[in-house]
Amino acid sequence: MSGAARHKEANSCNSLYGKDLLDIRDLDKDQIKFLMRRADTMLGALNSSKRLDPLKNMILGKLFFEESTRTRQSFEIAIQKLGGGYTGFNSDKETSVMKGESLADTIKVMSLMYADVLVLRHPDEGAGREAATHSDVPVINAGDGVGQHPTQALLDLFTLRMEKGRMKDLNIAIVGDLANGRTVHSLAYALALFNNNMTFIAPPELQLPRRIISDLKNNYSISTQKTSSIEAALDVDVIYMTRIQRERFKKPEDYARFASSYTIDEDFMSKAREGTIVMHPGPRLTEISPKIDSLPGSVYFRQASYGVPVRMAILKSLLVK
Repeated sequence: MSGAARHKEANSCNSLYGKDLLDIRDLDKDQIKFLMRRADTMLGALNSSKRLDPLKNMILGKLFFEESTRTRQSFEIAIQKLGGGYTGFNSDKETSVMKGESLADTIKVMSLMYADVLVLRHPDEGAGREAATHSDVPVINAGDGVGQHPTQALLDLFTLRMEKGRMKDLNIAIVGDLANGRTVHSLAYALALFNNNMTFIAPPELQLPRRIISDLKNNYSISTQKTSSIEAALDVDVIYMTRIQRERFKKPEDYARFASSYTIDEDFMSKAREGTIVMHPGPRLTEISPKIDSLPGSVYFRQASYGVPVRMAILKSLLVK
């Protein structure tokens, strides 16, 4: 079956079969709700130690040109929990890219080596979409430079569902390096789709890109505001912290200027609204004090664990009718 034919296949129950997942905007509300229900089922199976093998003999090809802990390992665990296996690499230093091979050729080779799905992390924005044009199997974007990270947005929605009981009509503060944070670029669109109001808290130089602010303003019926004051996060349902992304700065001194912009600590949480939860896509640096880890609202470790059932749901949906 050709890549084009495979990508068009779908049915009324699972419209994701055979498709790529490159951008959170590739999904509509019904598809996201479908994935959330399927993730519920996967979480239940994991908690009951139920054996699942819908992806028996299927192989995930992981192509991680950038470092990763949570995303890479959760995909590895997810495919194994579904009865499949994985191959691939964790760094471009392990590949023929070091010899000058193009992304297109790497993708062509991997998709012809009997991998059933490719998971790509790459430092260049748009790499996921480029890869999909050269692949005969579905491609999942696991982060493309400062572009998108759709599977992280899905596990963030699942976290809201689990920890707040809903993923809509919430007031959410998103804090940190919003210019370079691909996690928040995807998350903003996902939250907007479900009518959540957002406050973007960042130094002016690191605010959410104007094109995203414009899209949210013009295409969604939600409230958004921008500020550099962390105090705006005191009266929200959810605080979504992010790190200042050192690897995106060309000069160490530029990173140093922003590295300690915001910190959530015990004093801050004592003033926050009752029931507020704190999320973080990881890795954590200095923006969340370890002293609040034991607070009921500090859900970021559980958030990371939800990556397994959510990515199980994604893999099954793309690979099984």
